[in-house]
Amino acid sequence: MLFLLIRWMLFALALLFVAWVVPGISLAGFSAALWSAIVIGLVNIFIKPVLILLTLPINILTLGLFTFVINALMLLLVAKLVDGFNVDGFLAALLGSVVLSIISLFINRLYF
Repeated sequence: MLFLLIRWMLFALALLFVAWVVPGISLAGFSAALWSAIVIGLVNIFIKPVLILLTLPINILTLGLFTFVINALMLLLVAKLVDGFNVDGFLAALLGSVVLSIISLFINRLYF
């Protein structure tokens, strides 16, 4: 249980870092980052696999690069669902999702 809380806090801190680094992404505070981390996790569990499956042909044609578009769309969706988390456009969402994916890779390597 402690492991999940630590990961949750690290992802919230990663979101705060993304909001600090990427222009066009803003967070109202740490509580908005915590809620955003929860919603991103739920969206990645329930919605993202369906979108990956539905867009499999275009994903194969683009050699997996369309996954970046899907990640950006998921970030835009979370911004619509969570108060205090704003993404100003698709380009900001795309850049933010790339930065967040890189940080998530390090967090997952750290704890797995």
